[in-house]
Amino acid sequence: MSANKDVKYIKLVQDILDNEEFSKMGEVKHHDSNRLNHSLKVSYYSYKVAKGLHLDYKSVARGGLLHDFFMERTVDYKKVKDKVKLYTGGHPKMAVMNAKKVFDINMIEEDIIRSHMFPIDISVPKFAESWVVSSVDKAVSIFEFGKKFGHKLVYVSNFALLLFINVLK
Repeated sequence: MSANKDVKYIKLVQDILDNEEFSKMGEVKHHDSNRLNHSLKVSYYSYKVAKGLHLDYKSVARGGLLHDFFMERTVDYKKVKDKVKLYTGGHPKMAVMNAKKVFDINMIEEDIIRSHMFPIDISVPKFAESWVVSSVDKAVSIFEFGKKFGHKLVYVSNFALLLFINVLK
């Protein structure tokens, strides 16, 4: 990923990257890395897609970067009954609240953040830009998740293949 070398992209999101609260996302594990790196990937790849489709790539870059801007340390887990719901439907609402509190976001950026978990969450994207970020987020997440467990999946598939071959003998 060459987001750091893309001067036009960095210029659009520099204020977010420089924010102390936002940078703390680098401390939160996420798939194979951390939430900051995940958000950078989603933001940058979405930005490239949006540019190619002649969409509002600035809102895409910023909304994509803020889509997971929530911190577990602000959550009282004793009050959270359904932790799965927090990570699927709950965190976009918290990310919108945090983004509004810290940054001046527009309605497209807000929709990107709020609806990025569709269809797992019921917030349907209202803008093409939101669909782009939601789709890229899923693709990046699948890649990261696969990378994290890839070697284990290879072992399981090889074992299954060996069993199948032995059954055929």
